[in-house]
Amino acid sequence: MSERPQWQALQRHFDEIGGQHLRDLFADQPGRGEQFTTTAAGLYLDYSKQRVTGETLRLLRELAAACGMSDRIEAMFRGDRINRSENRAVLHVALSAPADADIELDGRNVVPDVHAVLDRMAAFATRIRDGSWTGHTGKRIRNVVNIGIGGSDLGPVMAYEALRNYSERDLTFRFVSNIDGTDFIEATRDLDAAETLFIVCSKTFTTLETLSNAHAARDWCLRTLKVDAAIAKHFVAISTNAEGVAKFGIEPAQMFGFWGWVGGRYSMDSAIGLSTMLAIGPDAFHAMLSGFHAMDTHFRSTPLERNLPALMGLLAIWNNNFLGAATVAVLPYEQYLKRFPAYLQQLAMESNGKHVTLDGTRVDYPTGPIYWGEPGTNGQHSFYQLIHQGTHIVPCDFIGFCQPLNPLGEQHDLLMANLFAQSEALAFGKTADEVKSEGTTAALVPHRTFEGNRPSNTILAEQLTPHTLGALVALYEHSVFVQGVIWNIDSFDQWGVELGKALATRTAAELRSTDEPPLTHDSSTNTLIRRYRRLRDHAT
Repeated sequence: MSERPQWQALQRHFDEIGGQHLRDLFADQPGRGEQFTTTAAGLYLDYSKQRVTGETLRLLRELAAACGMSDRIEAMFRGDRINRSENRAVLHVALSAPADADIELDGRNVVPDVHAVLDRMAAFATRIRDGSWTGHTGKRIRNVVNIGIGGSDLGPVMAYEALRNYSERDLTFRFVSNIDGTDFIEATRDLDAAETLFIVCSKTFTTLETLSNAHAARDWCLRTLKVDAAIAKHFVAISTNAEGVAKFGIEPAQMFGFWGWVGGRYSMDSAIGLSTMLAIGPDAFHAMLSGFHAMDTHFRSTPLERNLPALMGLLAIWNNNFLGAATVAVLPYEQYLKRFPAYLQQLAMESNGKHVTLDGTRVDYPTGPIYWGEPGTNGQHSFYQLIHQGTHIVPCDFIGFCQPLNPLGEQHDLLMANLFAQSEALAFGKTADEVKSEGTTAALVPHRTFEGNRPSNTILAEQLTPHTLGALVALYEHSVFVQGVIWNIDSFDQWGVELGKALATRTAAELRSTDEPPLTHDSSTNTLIRRYRRLRDHAT
């Protein structure tokens, strides 16, 4: 990649303009704040505070063209097996397609299958929400516990928190993911088993953490409900393993399927989103799907210069590979989006945390920046010090909404004033001369000087609705894809999670052994295992 003429042209361009300050860029181009913007699916992107010029954007588009961006986008929507290492299609875009769409995989239109599952989900959600589905003892379901991990947890819990304003308040929702028993115990401590429904989310129905928690949930239910037949009224499964689901005791009619072409971190709008549909209802869930689809359509059909996900992806390449920024801070100024940065961590870092290209060649350039963040204004009293005056460049994505869901005096104006002020301060800073002009003593001037020139995007929408959330998630999905295309990596496999899981299986057997097991790990791991076994057994 770094040998491409287009990449080298960008490097030369960076050598020429890399020292330019955003103060100068705005002074040279007074209309920059109106010109470096675009809109799609109800989202407005202001990227004028990125350290780029029109020439930068042109060179980035040329790099995208050289990498076959348009062809790769079409290949994904067409159902080609672009996940090469697993020989799979990547068709999460089909999950939000309208019923009359035609998206084929191996000559078969998958959209009718998607809508058949959505219809079953809607029928089930309606019965839970209106009380016609009851538990084993005849009591109404009032508690829903989603059991999953990775995309089977991060998506549902993020969507529930994001759309809590639209949720059915008579239902309590909890989410269990960690194999640490504390997660399950605390989630169920105050619940009545006779009023509780568990949603077990595991494509293969073999995931260690999920199945361990599912069996804990089964045992917890049976301690109250006593008979195995009760499981059928208190458990549903999101899976493709009908045999495993039936063996667990869940009726096949209560299994909601999805497909191998849906990656876990791209699955929140599939049956994995059943808890979301239970919370907000089928109509609102379909509104969220419409937001996904609106952004999908924009991404597929819009030229790169106005393509919101493409622009964000290309700007991320510029920041990561030329400015040397190794992280991205996602800063939603909306409390309902408090889990959105954590959701993006998996989406971005599991997708693009790769060190080899599609053909297995070691990359010679950074990939996969670290995503992190916290809602505003909480983060301002935490890590913004480092963003403003630290030695690392941290590009920021500010996300805000013009209309509050919970008006409370002037507080929303104050919230948004902070968003706008932070992006302005990061961009322009405060010079030493400006600090001196305020009468600051010479000794304090360096401490109160802000270099500025810290890049950021600002994403605005009218209000956080289900449609807006769908568009926002799809925006980041496609931005991640664009980055992967440029880096020539497979954004849709995740082999990096396998080694630790395999070693854990072996180590678990050694921890459970009644006799002192022969250990053949390194000296550190062997010592840790022996110390753990000794202290654990001493405690009991």
